[in-house]
Amino acid sequence: MSGGPVMIEKLRAALGAHGVFVRGSLHFDDGDGPQLDDGLPARSVVLLGNIGGSIWRPFSLWRQLPENIGRRDPLDDWSKAIIRPVAAEFGATAYFPSDPPWQPFQRWTMKAEGLKASPLGILIHPRYGLWHGYRGALGFADLLTEEPAPTDDDHPCDRCADKPCLTSCPAGAVEPTGFDVQHCRSYLRSAQGQATCMATGCLARNACPVGATYRYPAEQLSFHMAALKL
Repeated sequence: MSGGPVMIEKLRAALGAHGVFVRGSLHFDDGDGPQLDDGLPARSVVLLGNIGGSIWRPFSLWRQLPENIGRRDPLDDWSKAIIRPVAAEFGATAYFPSDPPWQPFQRWTMKAEGLKASPLGILIHPRYGLWHGYRGALGFADLLTEEPAPTDDDHPCDRCADKPCLTSCPAGAVEPTGFDVQHCRSYLRSAQGQATCMATGCLARNACPVGATYRYPAEQLSFHMAALKL
């Protein structure tokens, strides 16, 4: 579709004020894409998300409005409030990580941006490190094209000699072979966990040197930790 790059730029303009970025795009062969609202398969999906703390101020201001105080899942609700009108404006279908039918967001992002998993299980970006996220995606019936993501087989973690994430976890839950979720959660429930990671954010994640300048602000770190279902 010749208007693909124009559509991408329009999406950037519509979402940029909210700190939401176009994170990448991918296309599908006929019949392979996720289902659109009209029941047909999408030909293109555009991924939307934050870079560093880009969404924190817009989200915080929205959360302070009287009608939004006390929401159970405020960040998910905010993401839908921002993205759904844009989907309607551009004739797209909105997908969210929190909503069924569960879409393969991790697989999409690995394909669109060439990302790989860190020892913490979080996809690590070569520039933003562990400080990024995906708030939703838009599906289109047309084939949108954009510059392909750079292909780099070199894992950012392989270039990290010290690997402080493996030694900074006070629970010892981060290992080269994987992340022990249950061990982490047990620690977070303890008094020590409440005083460390729960108060200031995951110590192992904070120790990662990749993309350190994009680290979330303290308030955002506390918000994400408090949202954990322990």
